[in-house]
Amino acid sequence: MSSTLYEIIELPNGDIVLQRANDEGEPLVSIRFSADSLSFMREGKFDVAKAMIEAGMEAAGELADGAVDDPWDTSLADLHEDKPTVH
Repeated sequence: MSSTLYEIIELPNGDIVLQRANDEGEPLVSIRFSADSLSFMREGKFDVAKAMIEAGMEAAGELADGAVDDPWDTSLADLHEDKPTVH
């Protein structure tokens, strides 16, 4: 049984990426923070990026399992209800 290892690294340009370990290919996820957000986070940039990646992986897993309802899915019964705001 083979397993794929992933790593979260900071690139020389400051972006934080998720990539397959020992892979020269394109990163799976790339995060770039604005100057304003960097001044707010300071040394916590890597921790915030890691939490974002972990949350994304969890959400992707739930979507793959069919456990998440699509907030954009509308049926005729829903046309007159207030729609949630998705940020």
